[in-house]
Amino acid sequence: MEEHTRVPSGNYNQEMRKHMQTTSDNRTLVSSPASRLNELGITLPAPPTPLGAYVESSDTGNLLFLSGTLPIVNRKLAVSGRLGENLAIEDGQKAARIAALNALAAAKGHIGDLDRIRKLVKLTVLLATTESFAEHAAVADGASDLFVQIFGRDAGHVRLVYGVQSLPIGAPAIVDTIFEIAPVPQPDANNTPSHEIANFAHVPANVRQ
Repeated sequence: MEEHTRVPSGNYNQEMRKHMQTTSDNRTLVSSPASRLNELGITLPAPPTPLGAYVESSDTGNLLFLSGTLPIVNRKLAVSGRLGENLAIEDGQKAARIAALNALAAAKGHIGDLDRIRKLVKLTVLLATTESFAEHAAVADGASDLFVQIFGRDAGHVRLVYGVQSLPIGAPAIVDTIFEIAPVPQPDANNTPSHEIANFAHVPANVRQ
């Protein structure tokens, strides 16, 4: 049975949006991640599920760490194989983009509101390639370009990309991401009943939405 947790009423959602419109150096964002996805006509898939004994996401402080995400669509690999063998650069870019979308879905599943993401801090892309394949950077741009579309070029992200012999379930790419996230705004004690403030303190971060 699905459980629903009550969160504070009043100006909570407005305060969240106001909080997310300002970066750490008080520069105003042009549009939020959720708005950009909507403008681009992108619908996020369901959050991925672990393939082993681990969790998909974990946060500490203002950082959200995600387990590597695969190019899976409807629980099946959308692209499989090895770059330089049976896959071209364009195939790899498609796989990286799908894996990046799954990363965003995992992030949303963890924090509830995608607009809490301030920026992508680091992107790591692992690629299954032949020994002679050398176009790793071009393939990784399939993920990087998506994140630039969502968070803007000025936000930037550092990146590491490298090739390996094989990846889980025959995937050609894995995307590993670290995001900076905003804290959950605390309810305004002047406008929120005291019993709702007390209840809010016990609501897990991933359902405060």
